[in-house]
Amino acid sequence: MKVILLENLRRIGSIGEVIDVKRGFARNYLISNKKALYASKENIAEVEKIKTELGKKDADKKKEAKKISEQINNKEFAIKKLSTENKELYGSVKPTEISKLIQENEKLDIKPSMIQPLTEIKSLGKFKVKIILHSEIESEITINVITSETIQ
Repeated sequence: MKVILLENLRRIGSIGEVIDVKRGFARNYLISNKKALYASKENIAEVEKIKTELGKKDADKKKEAKKISEQINNKEFAIKKLSTENKELYGSVKPTEISKLIQENEKLDIKPSMIQPLTEIKSLGKFKVKIILHSEIESEITINVITSETIQ
């Protein structure tokens, strides 16, 4: 299915580009999140008209992402979790928990979908987590998992 992109997307394409994607991806993600339009002649003409406006919006998003990146890049956040005697966690630390932690500490709204742990966080210690703020801007933070108490 052919669609026209309304914003720059990592590994997919840039604004105004007509790309061919699978029907489900187009319908369920790109079009429903207003990241693309069906590639009809009318839509292609429409996107050509508003391309500069979309470019400005993307530049604003990029500026905002850069500001957030400067605020949180290379910072360390501590999270308390229940653990066993051999330093393993009950469960794991999920992106939603990391998102809430950043919201509480830095007052920044970072969606869980932007957060990508480099490895699954299932034990105590320090872990690197990548945060993708924009298609061209990413930050890296450290999550320090400490024990709240051990259970035998």
